[in-house]
Amino acid sequence: MKIQIKDERGRIDAFLAERLDLSRSKIQKLLKTGKIKVNDEIVKNNYEIKENDEVVVSEITQPRKPLQPQKIALQFIYEDDHLLVVNKPKGLIVHPGAGNEDNTLVNALLFYEKQLSQVDEKRPGIVHRLDADTSGLLLIAKTDDVHFQLVKALADRKIKRTYRALVWGVIKNKTGSVDAPIGRDPKNRQRYAVTALNSKVAKTHFRVLARYEKTTLLEITIDTGRTHQIRVHMQYIKHPIVNEPIYSHYTTIDDSGQCLHAYALEFQHPVTGEAMHFTCPEPDSFQQIVNLFTGGDNNAGDKNEK
Repeated sequence: MKIQIKDERGRIDAFLAERLDLSRSKIQKLLKTGKIKVNDEIVKNNYEIKENDEVVVSEITQPRKPLQPQKIALQFIYEDDHLLVVNKPKGLIVHPGAGNEDNTLVNALLFYEKQLSQVDEKRPGIVHRLDADTSGLLLIAKTDDVHFQLVKALADRKIKRTYRALVWGVIKNKTGSVDAPIGRDPKNRQRYAVTALNSKVAKTHFRVLARYEKTTLLEITIDTGRTHQIRVHMQYIKHPIVNEPIYSHYTTIDDSGQCLHAYALEFQHPVTGEAMHFTCPEPDSFQQIVNLFTGGDNNAGDKNEK
């Protein structure tokens, strides 16, 4: 397997552990035995990857379960011969990985759709991702050529992704931006954080849609697509996502998942050149939590804040 480094940074073992869905100890063993080389040279675990590095993985001995089609309900927003737009429900993981080998969006797509891009055999069709607990619009490629064009469009910021989020606290400014690098949390490797250590540029913009007594409804756009970016940035400015269990200092209201939804997608069709624009309303569970702050339950914040 050959990987060309673009805008990635950080230690080689951490990068490959996430990229290949393998344990860090497994990656370190492959590095030590020379099964992984950078620019045709053996490197140590702490090697810092750089732009234009070429990483070659010559052997991965961990067996993988073949991808299986599974009948999982999906809402298709748009489809043609080149691409799909789907509304991913809350709780559905996008692609198989360590500890989640099935019951994913990829398994569902394989059941309904026979033609998907094969740029990444482990993640056929997947151009970009959403967290498992984030609902909303995802763009899926049917062919490799379209996949490459859409990935480039993402990198060039020509695909606009708009989110809706309910956050704790009342934000007074109508608009705002967060420009703060994100990397692995030095204190907890299972989380991400705003940090200067092995981090990547991350930019998030928001606009207030509505203010309630204890919360604010936001429209959010992102210039970058870092893991957990919106969740981390909202926590960083002390307005964490409502019902979010990891980055919020508030307890969750119920088990329906965080109030974060990929509401809109705008892009130019890579084949026809047509301007495409899709929207999808928030799920009922999201609106029900919003109603707690608009329907007279003014104690909702008190009973859920630690």
